[in-house]
Amino acid sequence: MMSRFNRKTPVYDNSGLSTLVSNQGNRFLNRDGTFNVHKTGVPFLERISFFNSLITMSWPAFFVLIFGGYFLVNLVFAIFYYFAGAEDFLGVANSTDGGRFLDIFFFSAQTLTTVGYGRVNPTGLLTNIVASIEALSGLLSFALATGLMYGRFSRPVANIRFSDQALIAPYRGGKAVMFRLANTKNNQLIDASIQVLLGMIVKDSEKEARQVYRLELERSEINFFAANWTVVHPLDEKSPLFGMSQSDFEKMDVEFMISLRAYDDTFGQSIHARHSFKYFEMVWDARFKPMFTRSTDGRTTILKLNAISDYENV
Repeated sequence: MMSRFNRKTPVYDNSGLSTLVSNQGNRFLNRDGTFNVHKTGVPFLERISFFNSLITMSWPAFFVLIFGGYFLVNLVFAIFYYFAGAEDFLGVANSTDGGRFLDIFFFSAQTLTTVGYGRVNPTGLLTNIVASIEALSGLLSFALATGLMYGRFSRPVANIRFSDQALIAPYRGGKAVMFRLANTKNNQLIDASIQVLLGMIVKDSEKEARQVYRLELERSEINFFAANWTVVHPLDEKSPLFGMSQSDFEKMDVEFMISLRAYDDTFGQSIHARHSFKYFEMVWDARFKPMFTRSTDGRTTILKLNAISDYENV
């Protein structure tokens, strides 16, 4: 099974990943760069980080949570006010139950936001106490929402797009593993570095282990990440994949794990991106098509991001 495996390549022991085949799922990293690990054994509230979830969730989910929470809190207080009795309020002029509830609901919204128009106001001791609690809750919750908004806007995000597949392409009389990546935003990235780890099942002394190797790249650092970057790992005598065929990749469950780091001079912070390619996400005997064109006046280089995965068979 492992006859073509290049055993001269040293194993990389600093990956932090398990070598036991029985302990690993389908892949080390998911396609979006998250770790393919589900944690159990402790209560749910100990595993989850609310701040991390609120900062990293998508913008649509964040706004649904904010507006949904705002409506729900108002509804809870309005229900309490309503059953406490409309006689504890001045300015509730509606004669129908639905109209009175709407008046009290909007009074709750005005109290939570500390707007306080004054048309409706509580007169009873209990309703005044609850209104005070609601006003304090509104101050705290809006301060929290404001902090989260600032944190989301100020957090540098790696808007890195990877090609849909990696290629086994011709390279200097031999072959190489290649994939492309590009920055999709207009922010300026400099001093970019990349590391590619190879994970695969290796059989040694009748025992299988999932070993990790650090791959030598044609270029692992660039000063200016202004356009696309084609990362190349030559399949030469130094490579653990030297001489392996497509069927060998499948038998050894090959996975390429990519880690990118670059400096974003807009935020003055480093950004990170991760990605993964499994053996079935690779195309053999192909090469990427160019992504560049020139503007009509010849002054500007055009980078076609929608062509990052375009390739042709060779």
